[in-house]
Amino acid sequence: MSSEKTEHRHELKRRVVDDFKKYLAVAVFLFFFFGSITTYRRLILAEYQIGYLEYGWGLVKALVLAKVILIGEIFHLGKRFEGRRMIWVILGKTLLFGLFILAFALCEHVVSALVHHRAMKDEFTFTRAQGDELLARVQLEVVALLPLFAFKELDRVLGEGKMASLLFGPEGQVPPRERGAGGG
Repeated sequence: MSSEKTEHRHELKRRVVDDFKKYLAVAVFLFFFFGSITTYRRLILAEYQIGYLEYGWGLVKALVLAKVILIGEIFHLGKRFEGRRMIWVILGKTLLFGLFILAFALCEHVVSALVHHRAMKDEFTFTRAQGDELLARVQLEVVALLPLFAFKELDRVLGEGKMASLLFGPEGQVPPRERGAGGG
């Protein structure tokens, strides 16, 4: 009985570590994306002598979105697209997870209104500029998901872990191309 408990603990520990690695990989990818946007925004505003150093926003956004994506994967969001052409799987998952992220953002506003004792209508009333910025941010978040799901889908199709092995494994692990298969 003791060995079963030990085996169960090891399996649980392995799953926690694997899930944390997946979370960290998604969060790092998203942080580089949002960090790039922050840098671009900082450079544009600097032309007008306006200081802007909101890298914390990019980090928090990346951490939250990574968790939302993993929650969506736990609920098998987008599984129904698998088995189709890869482009449709990637686009389908991107749009579906984009809607899922939007739903989480709406829930975030509802919770914020409840916690801060604000009227719900006030929480969802935006000026034209605020609405435009919100729309642009959602659009950027969806665009960020495209390469993320392309890599995730390639990894799924190749076999979990193969993509990381090809990208980050030791040299010589990638089989050489055969002569005549696309060049010299």
